[in-house]
Amino acid sequence: MRRHFFNALVVLLLGAVYATVVLAYQERQFLRPLAEFYVTETPTLLGLPNVVTGILIAWRGFDTLGEVAVLFMVAASVGLLLRDEATVATPGPSRPAGEIVESGAATLLPAIFLFGGYVIANGHLSAGGGFQGGAIVASGVVLLLLTRPKTELPLGFLAITESLAGVLYVLLGLAGVAFAGGFLDSRFLPAGTFGAFISAGAIPAISILLGIKVGAELSVLVDRFRC
Repeated sequence: MRRHFFNALVVLLLGAVYATVVLAYQERQFLRPLAEFYVTETPTLLGLPNVVTGILIAWRGFDTLGEVAVLFMVAASVGLLLRDEATVATPGPSRPAGEIVESGAATLLPAIFLFGGYVIANGHLSAGGGFQGGAIVASGVVLLLLTRPKTELPLGFLAITESLAGVLYVLLGLAGVAFAGGFLDSRFLPAGTFGAFISAGAIPAISILLGIKVGAELSVLVDRFRC
């Protein structure tokens, strides 16, 4: 009885804190000076219409590098923990996918991979970017493995591709230090025509490398978990 009373009291206290936060919330009618600088100056300084991509890849590119490193460590850790599962586990025959899953995969897989590539390549122009596109590509890999459980992914090729994309990502960051204003400063390449596919300096190249790296890492991660 005392335990139930204590739990109810904790819920009420948390509810009171939440209600205080909600009731005190007021929508901001203007941007803070720092946010106003990013919103107004990013298109001009970086030459791209997608302010979010400009902030993620250029202004806080070092933080994005940290996020990619965390994702790499997760994939590597899962691979290390599950490296012996394939030899230890002796699963029975895989249950074949249903007709709906097979038909849906045959229809959707090309579209998923194509859309993932589109999101990666056009991240500087519209919503999307390397992380989002890489996740879309990995979702296609999940669907492929659900449809064909016996599919063997080229893990060696994916590992080399992911590592090469990471090295090139860092090299582009250092090029920004050497020829522009700082790490991952995309302005060491010409800005091009605003809104054109080839524009925004090195941001499209950085986004593509991010997409390759994220897509490869997540695909390897999914493959490790199915062992």
